[in-house]
Amino acid sequence: MATNLAEKAKTAFLDDDFEGAVEFLSQAIYSNSENADLYADRAQAHIKLGSFTEAVSDANKAIELDPTMVKAYLRKGSACMKLEEYHTAKAALEKGASLSEDDSRFAKLIEECKKHLAEDITDQKAHDGAPPSSETALPSEQIAEADEEIQEEHGTVQQTNAVEPVKPKFRHEFYQKPEEVVVTIFAKGVAPEDAHVEFGEQILSVKINVPSEDAYYFQPRLFQKVVPEKCRYQILSTKIEIRLAKAEAIQWKSLEYSKEATVPQKVIVPSGRCLS
Repeated sequence: MATNLAEKAKTAFLDDDFEGAVEFLSQAIYSNSENADLYADRAQAHIKLGSFTEAVSDANKAIELDPTMVKAYLRKGSACMKLEEYHTAKAALEKGASLSEDDSRFAKLIEECKKHLAEDITDQKAHDGAPPSSETALPSEQIAEADEEIQEEHGTVQQTNAVEPVKPKFRHEFYQKPEEVVVTIFAKGVAPEDAHVEFGEQILSVKINVPSEDAYYFQPRLFQKVVPEKCRYQILSTKIEIRLAKAEAIQWKSLEYSKEATVPQKVIVPSGRCLS
C-alpha cells in the first residue's frame, strides 16, 4: 500500500501538485512509519509549499531513521536556509557533503551559508550599542535556485522526514523575562535518555520517547531569534524546563512565529504565563 501511495505522490509532484504529494506521502507514512525515504520526499514537497519548519522536521526524522541518507541532509540544509537558520543549515550540509563528496550542490549551499553568517557578524558589530531592531527576520530569497536544484534526481519523489501529526500528549506553557523565554513541558517521569532537545536560531526541537506510544514532538518556529549556545534545559520529575536566550531584549507576542503577528515592542512587560 505504501509503495502505491508513494507512486501517486510521485505523479502529483511531477504535476506540481505538492499538496497532493504531501497527502499521499502522509498516508504512506501512516502505513510504513519506518521508511526514511517517505519522510525525505515529504520534506521536499513541504519545501515546495514554503512549509520550511515542517520540512526540517521531516528531514530530521529521515536522518534519525537513516543517518547516511544524503538527500535528507540536503533537504534539512535547504529548509534551514530559508528559515535563516544558517548555523544549523551549515552543519547539516557539511554532514551531507561528507557522505557525498562529488555532489557540488553541497559546496554551493555551504558557501551561501558562510556568506550569510559573515554578514550577520558584520551587522552585529555595526549595531553594537544601538537599539535592537524591531523587525522580524524574513526568509532568505537569495537561494531560490537551490529549490530547483533540490529536485535533482526527481523523477522520483524525495522523502521528507516531517513528523506525522499526532495528538499532543503533554501540555506546555511559556513566560518571558527581558533576556529569556522559559518554556515548560509538563511531562511526568521522563527519563533523561528519553528526552532530546535541540536549539536553532529560530527553531526549538523537542522529542520525548513514550513507552508503547508514538514519540511526542514539539518543534515550533519561534517568534524571534534566540542564541542557541546560551539556551539550556533541565529535566525534572514532573516537567521539562527549557530556557531560551533571546537574541534581542524585546517582548514576544507569542511563542511561535506567525506572519500575522504584529511587530514586537521594545518594552518588556512583567513576566506572565501564557498557556497553550
